[in-house]
Amino acid sequence: MSDLSQLGKIILVVGVALIVLGGVIYLAGRVPLLGRLPGDITIRRGPVTVYIPLATMLLLSLILTLILNIVFRR
Repeated sequence: MSDLSQLGKIILVVGVALIVLGGVIYLAGRVPLLGRLPGDITIRRGPVTVYIPLATMLLLSLILTLILNIVFRR
């Protein structure tokens, strides 16, 4: 029974993590400058648009690195 109990805990943690991630993605669209920073590349050729958010990815990487270093510091 302990194997099933452990599996249940893992499924619950994954479910909560997905809910949190979904909320973050939902709210990220409401941040005014996110996705429109200088350094983000948009290429439009006829009906095709390619969007490469370089500056946004670098900024989010920096912020997440700082947060995770603070949280997991020993």
